Amino acid sequence: MNTHALDTAAPPHAGRPSALHTVATSWLKGLDRLERTTVADPAVRTLQRAIRSLPLGGVRDVLRGRPLGHPLHPVLVQVPIGCWLSAGVLDAVPGAGRAATTLTAVGLAGVAPAAVAGWVDWADLPPRQARVGLAHAAANAAAVTCYTVSLVARLRGRSVKGRLWSLAGLGAVCVTGALGGHVAYRQAVGADPTA
Repeated sequence: MNTHALDTAAPPHAGRPSALHTVATSWLKGLDRLERTTVADPAVRTLQRAIRSLPLGGVRDVLRGRPLGHPLHPVLVQVPIGCWLSAGVLDAVPGAGRAATTLTAVGLAGVAPAAVAGWVDWADLPPRQARVGLAHAAANAAAVTCYTVSLVARLRGRSVKGRLWSLAGLGAVCVTGALGGHVAYRQAVGADPTA
């Protein structure tokens, strides 16, 4: 069992565990199972080889964040996340529909650089981290799909539909952020700038 991914110590209070503790424990157990599942390994290895073979030259080091001393991907994801979170806030403000639409579009435009940097980092991950990273990428794809549908609906004047898809996208962003955080912090990927 992957003991670093599970913290099943009893909560600090006596009695029944809190709902948050129960959810967190279930989430970590699920991630532990994901780390050990080898079903996607052939696809992971093929994708990693393909990405590593891209003729990126010195751009690869920039995408990996070597000049910064830490990965570039977490820096670049701030654009879509910030835009989409702000669009969600503006969706609750009467008369702010155009601004929310603009932020949704800018967030989508910021996805490509963040994704490219993420894939370049992912290509060098060991199997346990790569498995979680692939789930992170799938959740990212779900978020991008939701926000794309949201933008189309907004541009067609269907603001309620656009807001609902935006809310679904924000949910996917939360999941993908938790997966990315797991890879970066629980699995300590990118903690060493020479990695």
